[in-house]
Amino acid sequence: MEPTELPSLPDARFAGLLAEAQALQPRTVELRRAIHRHPEQGLELPRTQQAVLRALEDLPVEIIRGKTVGSVTAVLRGGLPGPAVLLRGDMDALPLTEETGAEYASEIEDSMHACGHDTHVAMLVSAAHLLAKHVDELAGSVVFMFQPGEEGYHGARHMIHEGVLDAAGSRVERAFALHIYANAPSGQLRCRPGPILASADRFDVLVSGKGGHGSAPHHAVDPVPAAAAMVGALQTMVTRRVNVFDPAVLSVTRIAAGTTSNIIPETAELEGTIRTLSEQTRALIREELPRICEHVGQAHHCRVSADIEPGYPVTVNDPAVAGRVLELAGEVLGAGQVVTMDEPLMGAEDFSYVLQRVPGAFAFLGACPPGTPPEEAAPNHSNRVHYDEDALPHGVAMYAAFALDALRPSRD
Repeated sequence: MEPTELPSLPDARFAGLLAEAQALQPRTVELRRAIHRHPEQGLELPRTQQAVLRALEDLPVEIIRGKTVGSVTAVLRGGLPGPAVLLRGDMDALPLTEETGAEYASEIEDSMHACGHDTHVAMLVSAAHLLAKHVDELAGSVVFMFQPGEEGYHGARHMIHEGVLDAAGSRVERAFALHIYANAPSGQLRCRPGPILASADRFDVLVSGKGGHGSAPHHAVDPVPAAAAMVGALQTMVTRRVNVFDPAVLSVTRIAAGTTSNIIPETAELEGTIRTLSEQTRALIREELPRICEHVGQAHHCRVSADIEPGYPVTVNDPAVAGRVLELAGEVLGAGQVVTMDEPLMGAEDFSYVLQRVPGAFAFLGACPPGTPPEEAAPNHSNRVHYDEDALPHGVAMYAAFALDALRPSRD
C-alpha cells in the first residue's frame, strides 16, 4: 500500500508574524490616524511624506525622496546577498468631505482618506519595522514604495520613471501590494491569479450641428438626437463587437446640451468611462468608439470629435505569485481568512504599471466594521466609509511574510 501523502508542515518563520504585527498595533494605529486627520491629494503630499520619514528614521533603511513627486522609497538590506522585492503603499486622499463622525476624522475640508490609503501607509511602515527585526533572515533587499498620486495621477508611473524598481541596485524580482476593502470580513485576504482589476479610460465626444429655433428643426442641424443615437450604438457595439468571455463595460455618464426649452443647441457632449479586463479588448474599444460616433454623426449631418484619455492599464497578477500569496495567507492568517476571488473587480489601480514590469500580485484586505454585514458597509470612496483597525496587523504580517518568503536564504 502506498503511504498516504501528508500535508506540508507550516513554515516556522511565519508562525509568530501575526503576533509580532499585533504588538506593533499601537504604532500602526497612531500613524494611520495622524495621516487620516490631515489628508493630502495628488502628487505632492508634504505633510504625509514627512510623517513617513519620521516613522522610518530609527530603522536601518536607505531613504530616497522623490525628485518630481512627493514619494518616499526606503531600502532595507538583508543580512545576506540576494535579489530585491518591492512592497507598495499608496498615500493620497480623495476630494470628499468626511461624514463618519470618527474622533480622528479629517480636519481638512473636501479631503478625506476614503479609499484607505492612510491604512496602507501605516501597514507598510509597521511592516518595515517588523522586517528590520528579521533582517538577518533576508537574503536580499526589500524596497518599500510609498507612492503619491494613485487616485488618477499616475503616481506609480512617476516613481517608476524615477527608478523605484531599481532602487536596491538591481531590478526587483517580485512585487506585492495590499488594498483595504470595506465590503469584506475584517482580516480576510482576497486575491486571484490573472486580471484582478480593470483598465479605466475616459472618453469625451463633442457633437457639433447648427443651432436654431425649436419650432423649426428643419432649418437646424440638431446634435441632440445624434448624441442620443450614439448612446445606443455604443451599447450595441459592446454586445456585438466584444467577446463575451473577455468583457468590457462602457458607461455614458454625462450628457450635456442646450440652455433652454425652445432653442436647438449648436453642440451636445457625451462623457463616460471604459473598463476592460484585457489590453486586447481595451484596444478594440478605443478603436471602435470614435469610428461609431463619427459614422452616427454623419448620418445626422453632424461633425464629431471623439477623444479618449488613457487611464490605468489592466491590473494583472502573475499566477505563480498570486498563488503563493494565497498560500502564505493560509499560513499566516489561517485558512478561514483566505478567499480566492472568482471574478475580478471593475475598478482600476495604478499598481498595474508595476505589474506590467515585474511579476507580482495585488490583493484585498477586508476591514468591514464590527457588527455590520459586509454587503451593507459603506464602500471605498464613500465619505462615510469606516475601516476596522483590527484588520491592520493582518496586512502588516502579510507584507512581512511576502518579503521573508521571496528572500528565503538558499540554505533553506
